[in-house]
Amino acid sequence: SSSLRSLSEQFQQHSIQKVYYAISIGRMEKSGSIDLPIDDKPAYTTFEVVQSVPSKRFGQLNLVRLQPKTGRRHQLRKHLAALGHPILGDQAYGKEGLVLNGKGIYLHAHSITFHHPEKKQEVSYCSPLPKKFLKIFNDIVPC
Repeated sequence: SSSLRSLSEQFQQHSIQKVYYAISIGRMEKSGSIDLPIDDKPAYTTFEVVQSVPSKRFGQLNLVRLQPKTGRRHQLRKHLAALGHPILGDQAYGKEGLVLNGKGIYLHAHSITFHHPEKKQEVSYCSPLPKKFLKIFNDIVPC
């Protein structure tokens, strides 16, 4: 169908905007970008630390807003780990001794924005932060 073709083209052209939130470990820059190839393909992510809290076990935890500009497998997990700030609960890319077991990974697909093929306008869909995020960060990120 033409709708499916339109969405597929938007994904290929990287014009679909996706926003994720993650909780990362350690003191990190307030914002920046990560330009680090994954599997020999370009991979680019921008990030912004929304809030940070001290942590006895991890030193500092950060609520990070992430926008991948490309869509590589495990891109956000690999990019934050490469900065030395793995995502809380990430068993595959976390640091030895800094893995939180049993709670899952603290990575959340927050919103997606794209040009709707039939409505002919931009639409956004949003999912609020999960409860496990709100137990650490009480500033609620609006949808």
